[in-house]
Amino acid sequence: MVSGERPVVVLIGPPGSGKTTIGQALAGALGVAFHDTDAAIEADQGCSISDIFVLDGEPAFRALERAEVARAVAAHAGVVALGGGAPMDAETQQVLDGQVVVFLDVGIADAAKRVGFDASRPLLAINPRAAWTKLMNERRPTYERLATHRVDTAGREVDDVVAEIVSLLGGSE
Repeated sequence: MVSGERPVVVLIGPPGSGKTTIGQALAGALGVAFHDTDAAIEADQGCSISDIFVLDGEPAFRALERAEVARAVAAHAGVVALGGGAPMDAETQQVLDGQVVVFLDVGIADAAKRVGFDASRPLLAINPRAAWTKLMNERRPTYERLATHRVDTAGREVDDVVAEIVSLLGGSE
């Protein structure tokens, strides 16, 4: 169902930047719902993103992701967190145009602690540190271009990051 409402904020960033954890806390602080596009895809497909990559391939996953992001941005009036690669899609970039987008930035040391670089991250399965660094180098310019605001999450408590985002959005906790 399309409500015609827009998200309060869309969170983008690399794996390990805290999109889900911060997104849930931010939604709570703002009194709105939280929507994670990766979780929605997994629920809809009945399997993990890793399984979709293995069984159907990355192009199939990216098509599902593109459709889910478009649906979420059109229908969700709360906090929306996108998968790390979603903003790289040209159609998704158009969907994000005019939205309040926060780029959650993080360094590899903090990202590694948070995600553990395990097999559940299909693009990081082989040589995860090198793969993460390569992905981030490729994605950073796009994240920065799409972002209304950039917030560094490295070494910070969730509450501190949430308070900064609330402030950037013009509200108070």
